[in-house]
Amino acid sequence: MATTDRDAVARQLRRSLLALTVVILVGALGYLLLGFSPLDALYQTVTTVTTIGFREVQPFGTAEKVFTILFVLVGVGVVLYTLSILLGVLIEGWAGNEWGRRRMEKQIQQLRGHTIVCGWGRVGRAAAHQLAKSGGTIVVVDSDAERLEDCPYLHLDGDATRDDFLRRVGIEHAKVLVATLDTDASSLFVTLTARALNPALVIIARSRVDDTEQKLLRAGADRVVNPQRIGGNRIAAFALQPHVTDFLDVAMHDEEVEFRLEQVVVHEGSSLAGSSVRQTRLHEGDGALLLALRQSQGGVFRTNPSPEAVMKPGDVVIVIGTADQIDAVRRDAGSGKVRRS
Repeated sequence: MATTDRDAVARQLRRSLLALTVVILVGALGYLLLGFSPLDALYQTVTTVTTIGFREVQPFGTAEKVFTILFVLVGVGVVLYTLSILLGVLIEGWAGNEWGRRRMEKQIQQLRGHTIVCGWGRVGRAAAHQLAKSGGTIVVVDSDAERLEDCPYLHLDGDATRDDFLRRVGIEHAKVLVATLDTDASSLFVTLTARALNPALVIIARSRVDDTEQKLLRAGADRVVNPQRIGGNRIAAFALQPHVTDFLDVAMHDEEVEFRLEQVVVHEGSSLAGSSVRQTRLHEGDGALLLALRQSQGGVFRTNPSPEAVMKPGDVVIVIGTADQIDAVRRDAGSGKVRRS
């Protein structure tokens, strides 16, 4: 059930229950004024409005009969309307869905360091599946509840451009946000909103047209991806250097292959900080091999760096090696062990 449909049903249900409560209170008050005791007034109200037809709790005079006629004409309609709403809710499974939604929302509120994927389309699905392989927790949001029915991760349907909704999916405690919404305008708005709510958040946004890329970067995106351009580049790479492209795919994504290609951030106080490439022995063949060094995370890559190059906190090293070799580099860099599925 879509968000708007669910909200409409909830409003109808609230209105009908409120109307039913008012009818019962008015009926009970009326019978009280006619001289009934509180319990008898409530009993007479319920049996009358539900048309059960039990006997009157005391003999009716003209006033009681007139009041009961008017009460039946109004009250029975309200009861039937409320019952029809409740029956519709049960048949459509709305109550169960709402319960599951609230339970999932509580789970999401307890998360820390999770990844939020906005948009459960083709790009969002591919990104979520790949991110999940690293062992991270994924929360998917989409405005279309029906599209989320096959989502295997924690998910919530709603408007990701709204501050209150992003807070419901734990934006303040998230580590990464991936914006792959249906339009660039929506992705731009989500990026701007998410950056304001969590300045430390890593934001990766998808753009459909070239003109949007700079706008997304200015709005706070750390990286902007254009799938059409990447697809064109991949086609060209397969045409020109298919074996190199295959190798990079295997090294980046294949969990069965022995060697892995990874990035490692050098942390303050680690054994790599202040050491030269020669001292770390990353240029030799008995451990992970250093392919490139990026001094500061936004700097230029230095491929095959000199053995005398010194690594500083915040630098990024690109290494290739076995899982154990890369884990050793991560420990030396103060990054801890890499998570794998």
